[in-house]
Amino acid sequence: MKAYLISDNTDTQMGMRLAGIEGVVVHTAGDVKKELEKAMGDSSVAVVLMTTKIIDLCRDDVYETKLRCAYPLIVEIPDRHASANISGTISKYVADAVGIRL
Repeated sequence: MKAYLISDNTDTQMGMRLAGIEGVVVHTAGDVKKELEKAMGDSSVAVVLMTTKIIDLCRDDVYETKLRCAYPLIVEIPDRHASANISGTISKYVADAVGIRL
């Protein structure tokens, strides 16, 4: 089982590569969707790490994939430029999944 990174930033990719996590750098919503589907189809990938900026490119598609597929786990990570609003992200995800506003 391995983790896979989808990032918009080569610095993030290089840091994760030093930790033994392979991944790709993409810049368009179409490329994000293509790489996400590729990672979801790889049975050796247990966790897909995605930077906040990448998720912002196609947030609805990523959340739909999170809700539809239980495996692999998709995790949003801040990159070096992001202001991590993790509580807001979690609240939005719960609101979308359950229909309850926190």
